[in-house]
Amino acid sequence: MTKHKAGFVNIIGNPNVGKSTLMNAFVGEKLSIITSKAQTTRHRIFGIVNGDDFQMIISDTPGVIKPAYELQKSMMDFVRSAFDDADVLLYMVEIGEKALKDEDFFKKLTGSKVPVLLLINKIDKADQEQLETQVAYWREQVPNAEVYPISALENFSVEQVFNRILELLPESPPFYPKDQLTDKPERFFVNETIREKILLNYKKEIPYAVEVETEEFLEDEKIIRMRSVIMVERDTQKGIIIGHKGAALKKVGVQAREDLEKFFGKQVHLELYVKVNKNWRSDQRQLRRFGYDQK
Repeated sequence: MTKHKAGFVNIIGNPNVGKSTLMNAFVGEKLSIITSKAQTTRHRIFGIVNGDDFQMIISDTPGVIKPAYELQKSMMDFVRSAFDDADVLLYMVEIGEKALKDEDFFKKLTGSKVPVLLLINKIDKADQEQLETQVAYWREQVPNAEVYPISALENFSVEQVFNRILELLPESPPFYPKDQLTDKPERFFVNETIREKILLNYKKEIPYAVEVETEEFLEDEKIIRMRSVIMVERDTQKGIIIGHKGAALKKVGVQAREDLEKFFGKQVHLELYVKVNKNWRSDQRQLRRFGYDQK
């Protein structure tokens, strides 16, 4: 009889290396939002992949940065926790990168007691000579790691990495029910979907000053009714989010609703409001309210 395997597979790396794309490819669902902007992922998100004889809990974490305010410190706490409970560590880099932006994290990685797979992503943008140089460089930098060139977006070598992770997982009963896809509640994905549309539609500081909170989520057989609040730090940001005659906010609402209907598989009615919540990114009480404080 085949023994059951289960474990935590934690992905770390600098911003914009494609961690969310890889997790979504493994899970087969869009759980992590994906944009070209840094710091898209703020929380640690679990995607759960179940097979008859395994459960792989894949953890997407914020990109490694040097924190400038309380929100970013909390984001780095999520990364730190990914080192603590990993059964397999995936260190993700892209062509041309040299090291993690935090030296302590890099030392933890090279001294890791658990298996490390170093994934060189976006190889579809490199030629053969550049790729060979990068593979040699990273084998020298992280000698305890197995190196895999991949393209998460093009799904190149993703299955090979997945199968290797399966081999490395420890024997264990499942940690979560076998029909569970993630550790996050439904409202979390509503918030993240709206935040993704803000990242895509607004420039400069606006997306980073925004937090979304879903105050109402009422579901019946045919429709889900949602009411969500977009919080900003200043009155001027509120005006930009709403736009001329509400056009900008309406665009965000339409795009978010379309994605949410695909995600939940039924009709969605979404109401959006904008409120000013001054300096929430530096307020520990507010950060706890939004789920960033791990203490």
